[in-house]
Amino acid sequence: MASGAGEDDVLPTYELSESQTSKFIKKSKESPFVPVGFAGFAAVVAYGLYKLKSRGTTPMSLHFIHMRVGAQGFVVGAMTCGVLYSMYKEYLAKPDE
Repeated sequence: MASGAGEDDVLPTYELSESQTSKFIKKSKESPFVPVGFAGFAAVVAYGLYKLKSRGTTPMSLHFIHMRVGAQGFVVGAMTCGVLYSMYKEYLAKPDE
């Protein structure tokens, strides 16, 4: 049996004092491009839905495909920037030991 662990500790314990907002802020500081990706996705979808009524003769399915590609492109771009940023922090900004 592991030291310090009781037999009743079958399920993991969670800190209830930390709110969802504070968890989101902490995760945002660790990887700042995740909220940027969420915001960009929401902005592209909102803009696409706003432009839905003035799409002209474009079929609705084609409009939705363009909206999906734009939203996915923004999210993939934000993920790529996040990976590049984390690689920069890990390898270039880190002082040599």
